[in-house]
Amino acid sequence: MARSISTELDQLLLSGNRALIACAVISTALLGGAFLFEYVGGLPPCKMCIWQRWAHAAIILFAGAGIMGFPRRLATALVLIAALSSVGIASYHAGVEWGLWLGPQGCTASLSSNLSSAALVDDLLATPVVRCDEVPWSLFGLSMAGWNALISVDIVFLSGWAFWRSQRPTAGV
Repeated sequence: MARSISTELDQLLLSGNRALIACAVISTALLGGAFLFEYVGGLPPCKMCIWQRWAHAAIILFAGAGIMGFPRRLATALVLIAALSSVGIASYHAGVEWGLWLGPQGCTASLSSNLSSAALVDDLLATPVVRCDEVPWSLFGLSMAGWNALISVDIVFLSGWAFWRSQRPTAGV
């Protein structure tokens, strides 16, 4: 029974280039959504939002390279690393939004109270307009960073499964 489930998963999702295609499609959808929020919805990205976009661009690039003939096992490993990066960055960003920890300096509104007036003004002028610790949009209590973290876990699962299957001598990945 367990063998047939594994075989069915291989045939359904992970045979040939399907895992790489699925990873690229998911990342493309996430990037497209981010650009729609920015250019259609009027929600400019913060510094950490841009970092998350780079991780998805890397996933698309590595998956595309694997589909086009780059050694699939290496491409899948690179997709897995980029997806883990996406989960890490998005989770960190969500934690900043929830107030669990501070974000990078210049990305959040954490001004020290022991600054001189001139230093305080300099810090305020250097602080970007788009803050990383504010949630501009949420759905079911999750921000865009939270959703990105959850959906990126799917990419980790797909690429991890495909990489694991590629280690086996009978794998079709």
